[in-house]
Amino acid sequence: MIQPIYLDNAATSPPAPEVVEAMTHCYTTSYGNASSLHSHGREARQAVEESRESIAVHLGVQPEEIVFTAGATEANNLALIGTAFSSGDRKHLITTSIEHHAVLHTIEWLKTRGFDATILDVDPTGRIDPAQVREAIRPDTLLVSVMAGNNEIGTIQPLDEIAAICHERGVLVHSDAVQALGKIPLPMDAVDLLSISAHKFHGPKGVGFLFVRKGVKLTPILHGGGHERGRRSGTENVAGIVGMGVAAGLAFDEQPAASDRLRAYRDRMIDTITQLPGTRLNGDREKSLPHIANFSFEAIEGESLVMRLDERGIAVSTGSACSSPNLEPSHVLVAIGVPLSMAHGSLRVSTGRQTTEQEIDTFLDILPKVVEDLRSISPFKVGE
Repeated sequence: MIQPIYLDNAATSPPAPEVVEAMTHCYTTSYGNASSLHSHGREARQAVEESRESIAVHLGVQPEEIVFTAGATEANNLALIGTAFSSGDRKHLITTSIEHHAVLHTIEWLKTRGFDATILDVDPTGRIDPAQVREAIRPDTLLVSVMAGNNEIGTIQPLDEIAAICHERGVLVHSDAVQALGKIPLPMDAVDLLSISAHKFHGPKGVGFLFVRKGVKLTPILHGGGHERGRRSGTENVAGIVGMGVAAGLAFDEQPAASDRLRAYRDRMIDTITQLPGTRLNGDREKSLPHIANFSFEAIEGESLVMRLDERGIAVSTGSACSSPNLEPSHVLVAIGVPLSMAHGSLRVSTGRQTTEQEIDTFLDILPKVVEDLRSISPFKVGE
């Protein structure tokens, strides 16, 4: 049995040792409620605000523009619902067909509350043309939501161009940038709202933040004690926020070198895996996040491929972990035109801070054998 190899970092990433150490210290020393007036509360408040300041400095924004949440799903909901309910007469939103369900399902819910939405199609690599956004904007358009980099296929969107078009018309821009932090520069100058989740960049689960540019009106979706300057009620997850601050600092500091290393791994995987018969790369070869590669295999079920690799100590996925129990093919792969038979045979490989070249070597040695074995017992044949 080989040492376990974890290549599912887009689903979640192992917390960095520095994060665990900081959180452990926080749990044992800064355990007060950050809203309490006594010394324990003041110490917790200081830890929260130091993390907020650190994140803001790295992003080049103001600390008061960072709203801590329980993760990106909440941040996306707050961005979309919060702006929609503050919108006045503007009742139209625009997004793409390959967004995370935390965006798509929230927009579907808003449609039941009197809002309208346009869902833009993408090209075969998963990109949208900014001209599509220009054509879709209406006088009552409030917001355009486009993810920075796709969580299943890695494709990066032209957010700078999209934002320029939107801002000409007074339309807000939101981006789900969950997979982007620490991998590519974040488009802070382009966006008005941006969602982040800590566990995607070696931080803890259950904590994230929403960047809200100063002046953007936001109706809270949680009500209670008026925390986060009245924008998100709920006792702050002090240890989680501290851990996220440490993880973000590491991610920003390491980004240039880490991105080059992970992209080299991705290029090797693409070059090797696409040599296998009946195999295709899903997404854009060049305009992609450096840590995500998605492939489809003819005559193979993706779930079987994942389980066979798991038996050999290699963790990968068929797509988004949020919807992987669903037997329906990925909405992202369907949107980019992958045939249904191959969409069912998809494999997402996502690397992280801890991934080594030796692990990539081992994966690329084992994968072809597993593919050959599964195809030998498949009722279908490559090319049929």
